[in-house]
Amino acid sequence: MAGSRGLPVPAASLLLLVALVAPGSRGAAGCPPRCVCASDILSCSQAVLSGVPAPLPRFTAVLDLSHNNVSRLRADWAPGRLAHLHSLLLSHNGLTFVSSEAFAHVPHLRHLDLSSNRLRALEENLFSDLAELEVLLLYNNEIAAVDRTAFESLARLRKLYLGRNHIARFPLELLREGSRPPRLALLDLSANRLQSLPAGELQALPAWLRDGLYLHGNPLACDCALFELFARGRRRRLAAVLRFQEELRCLLPPAKRPVGILALGGAELLNCSEAREAVLEAHLGDSVTLGCDSRLRAAGAREWVTPAGERLPPGTGNGSAALLADGSLRLRALRPEDGGTYACSVLNETLYVELLVHNFTARGGPDTLNTAYTTLVGCVLSVVLVLIYLYLTPCRCCRCRAKATAAAAAAPRDASAASSVLSATPEAGPPRAARRRDAASAAAGDPPPPARRGPPGRRKVSDPESVSSVFSDTPIVV
Repeated sequence: MAGSRGLPVPAASLLLLVALVAPGSRGAAGCPPRCVCASDILSCSQAVLSGVPAPLPRFTAVLDLSHNNVSRLRADWAPGRLAHLHSLLLSHNGLTFVSSEAFAHVPHLRHLDLSSNRLRALEENLFSDLAELEVLLLYNNEIAAVDRTAFESLARLRKLYLGRNHIARFPLELLREGSRPPRLALLDLSANRLQSLPAGELQALPAWLRDGLYLHGNPLACDCALFELFARGRRRRLAAVLRFQEELRCLLPPAKRPVGILALGGAELLNCSEAREAVLEAHLGDSVTLGCDSRLRAAGAREWVTPAGERLPPGTGNGSAALLADGSLRLRALRPEDGGTYACSVLNETLYVELLVHNFTARGGPDTLNTAYTTLVGCVLSVVLVLIYLYLTPCRCCRCRAKATAAAAAAPRDASAASSVLSATPEAGPPRAARRRDAASAAAGDPPPPARRGPPGRRKVSDPESVSSVFSDTPIVV
C-alpha cells in the first residue's frame, strides 16, 4: 500500500533534503564545523570560537563571526583572497588587536562591524586596504586615540560609528573640508569623553553633514557657543538634534551640575541669545552669493524668492540676479532695495537668508566719515587753544611795559635825541645866529646858558626808526 501510493514518508523527506542540498553540495561540504552555510552566507555566530574557522568557502559574501572569543585578528586569518566578501561581522568577540594587514584579502568589503570589543586605539592606515568600505561600526569599544590617517583611504565611507568609546579630543580632521571622506554623511561620537567642541567650525559645516553629527551623551562644558550650535540645529530640524534633545546635556560650572544644552537660553542659567540662521552684510555696488544650505545632500532643483516677492525658478534670472549650477543665488551691483530676506525652497524644505545692504560703498564707509570728523574736531580745538594762548595768557611784564609807555610819553624829545645819534638824517638844531651868540659869549668868558632838561626818561624798549638806522647803508653825519 505504501509502495502503490508512493515512497514512505521518511524516504520522501530524505529525497527532498537531497534535492535541496544537491545544488549547493560543494558549499555544504566546505562549510566549517559549528557554522551554518546558506547560499553565500556563512554564519558562525555564538559558536564558542577562539579563531576564524577554516576552511572558508571562497564564494562567501557575508561572514558572521559575532559573539565568539576571537581576540586577535591577524594578517593570515583568511587562507586566501575572498573576492566576494562584502560584509564581515566581528562584534562581541573581545578583540584587542587588529593587524594593519588584516583586510588585505577582502578588498571589496563594504560593511565592517567591529563593535562591542576591547579595541583601544585606531592605528595609522588601519583600513587603508578597504577602498570600497561604506559602513564602519566601532561603537562600544575602549578607543581613546584615533590616528588622523586611520580613515584616509576610505573614499566611499558613508557612515562611521564611534559612539560609546573613550575619545576625549574631537577628531575634527574627519569633518574638515579636504581631509574628510568625501561621501561621509554620518559621524556618531555620542557617549564619549568630549568636554569641548569647536563650535565655530562645526557651525560652518554644511547642514547635510551636521544633520548626521551625533554628539549627545558627552560631558561638555556649558557655554553660549554650544547653545547656539544646537539651537540652530533645532531650528533647522536636524535629525541629530531633534532625536536626542533630552540627551543633549552639559555641565554648568562651578558645581558642574548637568543641565539641558537647549535650556541655556533661560535667564536662570546663562541667558544665551540665539543667533539668526543666516545673515549677510554687503555694501552698495558689491556682488554677493547667497547659498542654499539644505539638509538634503543630493537635493533637486532650488527655487528662490526675492524680498519683493519675485520668484526665480531654476534656469531663470533677472538683470542683477542669477541662479548658479549649485543652486546658490548670485547678486551683482547691489542696490538699497536688494536688501531683505530671501527664501530658498528645496523639495519640502525652505531656507531663509537675510541680506543687509549698507547705504554706502565699501571704500567710503563709516570709518572714512569718522576719520574726517575726528580730523575736523582736532583742527578746531587747535585753533581755540592758539587763540587762548595769544589773548588770555597772563603777561608777566605788564607793569614794566606800563612804566616804559608812561616814560616815553613824558620825554619824547630825549628819546628822539637819543635816537637821532644813530639816525642818518641830522636833527634840525637852533638857528645859526643863536649858535654864533653862544660862541661869542664863550669867548668873552660868560658862562653858557643852562641847558633845558626835561624829566628823566628811559629809552624805549623798541624804536623802529632807531633800529632801522643802525642797519642803514646811509653814513652817519656827525
